[in-house]
Amino acid sequence: MNNREKNQTLLKITYSGLMAALCYVGYAIFPAINAAGTKIHVGNAFVVLGALLLGGPYGGIAGAIGLSLADILGGYAQSAPRTFICKLVIGLIAGLVAHKIANISHNHPKTYIVKWSIISAVAALGFNCIFEPSLKYVWYTLLTPDAEKAASAIKALVAITTYTTIINAVINSAIAVVAYIALRPALYKLGLFGDIDSTSLHESNA
Repeated sequence: MNNREKNQTLLKITYSGLMAALCYVGYAIFPAINAAGTKIHVGNAFVVLGALLLGGPYGGIAGAIGLSLADILGGYAQSAPRTFICKLVIGLIAGLVAHKIANISHNHPKTYIVKWSIISAVAALGFNCIFEPSLKYVWYTLLTPDAEKAASAIKALVAITTYTTIINAVINSAIAVVAYIALRPALYKLGLFGDIDSTSLHESNA
């Protein structure tokens, strides 16, 4: 690893810490609303944003740490392990679609960047709508049996089609995409996007 790569890695670790803090703030300032066993909050938006900016592993770890800490400090320590897993998965899926499939850090028109940012956010948060209550059901059925909480998880899974779940995903997706499009040029100037040169950045924002 050369000095440039080391500097970029250090910069991404630093930004990961910032994204973890934003995930925590997104949960703490706007407390979660419990709807049919599903937590509705804007913390997930920062998990997706972190994945769009930094890649799946960095964004996922940042979200996992920030929101697990929010659970612990908020008196929901028993939920922290599941939160860690779910947020890591959100980041990995968003990063996979954005960077491995669409390569959004490379030279593309702005319309392409917006389209794939939306697809990445929807893919990650849509999967989480199913994965989170499913994990909760397995958790309370096999790992720490609790019939009442397992039943709550099933209710949450059934409630995926309700407006609260849809609104949650839409709001978080919108926040993540708008923030990414706004921050992308500034973070390029700081050297975060090593794959983009000055010409391609100009073209992608045209």
